[in-house]
Amino acid sequence: MSNYTITELSREFDITPRAIRFYEDQGLISPKREGAGGRTRVYNARERTRLKLTLRGKRLGLTLSEIKDLIDMYESPKDTAAQLQRFMAVLARHRETLERQREDIDITLAEIGAHEADCRRLLSDGKTTKQKAAPANRAKAAA
Repeated sequence: MSNYTITELSREFDITPRAIRFYEDQGLISPKREGAGGRTRVYNARERTRLKLTLRGKRLGLTLSEIKDLIDMYESPKDTAAQLQRFMAVLARHRETLERQREDIDITLAEIGAHEADCRRLLSDGKTTKQKAAPANRAKAAA
């Protein structure tokens, strides 16, 4: 079985060792400890896979709690159908959140588009007024 150091995993997954230690603190991974006082972390293939799944879950926008539940679920002797149903429930909740966010983004983009159109219209109609420079700005410009 292959073993990995925190440096090797941080390079492989392009994350900081601090991030890996954070995931350890959250109970997502649990490396073996070796060396004087157990200061050296040693990650086996199982911990590497858990880290990879954690990072994938983060990219999907899942919370660390959801990720931990899903990863832990696969290490328990539970029924595969129940695991898949639970995973589908997590995905459904996440889909709902993303769809609400997409609606908010679409509304915001439409508002921005309307403001941009108003600005273009005002600029093309020549209905803008020139602002007079404040006295401090005129002094800077003269210098």
